Amino acid sequence: MNDFPDRMTPGLVLDEAALKEAQKGLVERPTMNIRTKIIMGFSLMFILCAVASITYLIMGGQVEKKIKFMETVNNYSFEIQQARRYEKNFFLYKTNLPDALETTQNAREILKKEGKNITAVISQEKLNLMLSHLSRYESLLGSLRELIPPGSGENPVTLAKIEGELRQHGAEMIFMAANLVEKERKDVEAMTQWSRQVPLIFLAILLLVMIYLTRFLAQQIVLPLNRFVDYTLRIAQGDYTPITPAKRYKDEFSRLAIAINLMMDQLQKNQEQYLQTRKMASIGTLTSGIAHELNNPLNNICITTESLIDELESIKDEEKRKRLQDIYTQAERASGTVRNLLDFTRMGPPAFVPVSTQELIGSTLKLARHEMELNNIKLQYTPEVQDSRILGDFSQLQQVFLNLMINAIQAMPQGGQLSLRVNNDDEQFTRIEVSDTGVGIPQAVIEQIFDPFFTTKESGTGLGLSTSYSIIKKHGGKIEVTSQINQGSHFSVYLPKSKER
Repeated sequence: MNDFPDRMTPGLVLDEAALKEAQKGLVERPTMNIRTKIIMGFSLMFILCAVASITYLIMGGQVEKKIKFMETVNNYSFEIQQARRYEKNFFLYKTNLPDALETTQNAREILKKEGKNITAVISQEKLNLMLSHLSRYESLLGSLRELIPPGSGENPVTLAKIEGELRQHGAEMIFMAANLVEKERKDVEAMTQWSRQVPLIFLAILLLVMIYLTRFLAQQIVLPLNRFVDYTLRIAQGDYTPITPAKRYKDEFSRLAIAINLMMDQLQKNQEQYLQTRKMASIGTLTSGIAHELNNPLNNICITTESLIDELESIKDEEKRKRLQDIYTQAERASGTVRNLLDFTRMGPPAFVPVSTQELIGSTLKLARHEMELNNIKLQYTPEVQDSRILGDFSQLQQVFLNLMINAIQAMPQGGQLSLRVNNDDEQFTRIEVSDTGVGIPQAVIEQIFDPFFTTKESGTGLGLSTSYSIIKKHGGKIEVTSQINQGSHFSVYLPKSKER
């Protein structure tokens, strides 16, 4: 029996190679269905009941045969005893010899008629011995009838010899019958006593089988169901690691594990598509800001270039060099804006490298700056004196903090203050705090805000915070939130520090 169902391997992201390996391991195992095991278990119970019933029937049949045998032997013994009495009357009073012969014949008829029932209990050899004694006894009685016809004289010697032999065979027949009856009576008592114990033994064995089946069903069905409940909870939290085999045989739960692995693969792909869609939606929201960020340096480049063309012959080389430097600076500014936009929209596997918190927050603020201006949001952020570094994927972390900033801006429709703060008090984690003075989050739903598709906005997708939560978990960090209605919300993101400087 297998004690452990298929289990989920630790981790967060569903890797394609790991998925193929897990699916291969789940499929390439010998099959032992739970249905087959249950059928085998209940078949065992049926066989046990059948064996007990057949045993009881056999014992009942044996007892019935022995009782019938004892009745037959008792009838036989009764006829022999009658013949013995008639025999004694003959030797005392010379009467009842025909009656003795008649009862002897009755005894023979009993043995003949019940021969099959008798041999079912005792051997044919014993039956033949009984018939032999009876035949000799009957023959001796016949000899008396021939030896002493009416009116003839007695022969004392011959008569005494016959009498002695009659008594010997008669005693043997009575003794044998009595021994057989006594032996069978003891056997019947023993079988009756044993038959009383059979139900108790059967109930004890049945109890053990039921305990075994209960434990079996718990291990094969209840425990795997509980584990699959845990799997679904992990999936709901964004853990898409594949379920791998942990037992020798595959069963219905193995097929369920295969289906869940395929579902997780599709869910992750769908989530990535949703993430990309949300990114593009955010880009659409920030288009005007990006256009503003690009328009300013382009205008400066155009003006400086135009002035340089007009005054190319009259200005000194030093002034030309200065204006070209201005053009280069403005081009770098525009290139940086485009580079930030490309980094934000780029999809690919996460690359965990040392990331500067100042650069991360600064580039994210550039993407959100226009939204802040449109919504009259004041920024409170003082960069650290000593830049700290965290270990992570720049693009994904930028998506996290842009989501938090956009949510904070949308929570302050009448304007307010967005606060950013970096804290390095912890030895292992850097804490980046994002606070607003907006409408706040109701306490009744604050535990659900990281669930996929949960949103309090009329036009929201419910994927921003769930995606952010998944990204932070993937980075080995955590995200916490506190909020009060009409007083704002405070998000704290903990990310592992980079050991490289």
